[in-house]
Amino acid sequence: MPLGGTPKDEIVVVLSRRLFEYEDDDEDDSPGRDFLNKPPVLLDVPLLPFMHTQVEHFCELRPWSLLANADQEELRKIQGIYTYAHPIVDGALLDQLPSLKVISNFGVGVDHIDLKAAAARSVPVGNTPGAVDGATADLTMALLLAAARNVVVGDKYARGPQFTQYEPGYLLGLEVFGSTLGIVGMGRIGQQVAKRAKAFDMRVLYHNRQRNLEAEASLGAKYATLKALLAHSHFVTLNVPLTAETTHFIGEAQLRLMRRDAFLINVARGPVVDQQALFRALSEGWIAGAALDVTEPEPLPRDHPLLGLDNLVITPHLGSATVRTRQRMGEMAAANLAAGLKGEPLPNAVRSR
Repeated sequence: MPLGGTPKDEIVVVLSRRLFEYEDDDEDDSPGRDFLNKPPVLLDVPLLPFMHTQVEHFCELRPWSLLANADQEELRKIQGIYTYAHPIVDGALLDQLPSLKVISNFGVGVDHIDLKAAAARSVPVGNTPGAVDGATADLTMALLLAAARNVVVGDKYARGPQFTQYEPGYLLGLEVFGSTLGIVGMGRIGQQVAKRAKAFDMRVLYHNRQRNLEAEASLGAKYATLKALLAHSHFVTLNVPLTAETTHFIGEAQLRLMRRDAFLINVARGPVVDQQALFRALSEGWIAGAALDVTEPEPLPRDHPLLGLDNLVITPHLGSATVRTRQRMGEMAAANLAAGLKGEPLPNAVRSR
């Protein structure tokens, strides 16, 4: 049975593997023949074992070091790119791969890929929409709760020598139930966050480029301007993609609009928040606290001032880091890769922005 799966999941994986097999009408089974005839695919970092089995049937994975070594003969053979750890894929890189047919991204965010450069070279890009929504929303609420109720600081205190007796006035947090949640970005993940917030009897405000009437009707969310959302929310979650418009979307001006007892939670992308402004907001008391699953850069330098703040909870980009979600992401990425290598439409193609 696959990791975290059920017998039904196992059937799905077996069937999907059959779909991923690269078609070849030649019946020659001589040793080494399969290795030589599978299309070569560039991979930035090694895959988890169960993910490797999802693609090894139809392609030959080649290391990213081929680029550094400038092995032109080998680079001309590359037909696919599998981006696992968000390497930069730009026009200069694509120009080294004249036979490239497809870029398959493990994950939803594609801010590390130059979509216009890929489109200009007629190279489709695939991602894994929908696979990460539930897990990312789970972590959003986990970070929100951890920040509001001093879980991380409390854990350290409970393990340390200072905790010698119970003190009812220590580490008083902010109640989550009955509080106001402001969701910036009411897309798939934002809606999943809103569903979870309803279970905590939270009032949900949201800001989006366009009103989401379906979310308003089904989730009881209320549209607000960004200024109003920041001013009235006890918790602000960021659930937007990284674009030119959302880079440093939350800076000093926005942080100063927030309540002094408010918490900022970022599970989107690190550059969505101006981290210098966030450090000032946390250290000078503009807001009560923050929780980050993503940073700029990632990881932060070990001497970064944010890492020394007790009112910041930080995790190492765990938004989609569950076994089942990783398995679904791997299946979708493999399906995109297999289709692109065959010259077929990708099941989940990213449209150029």
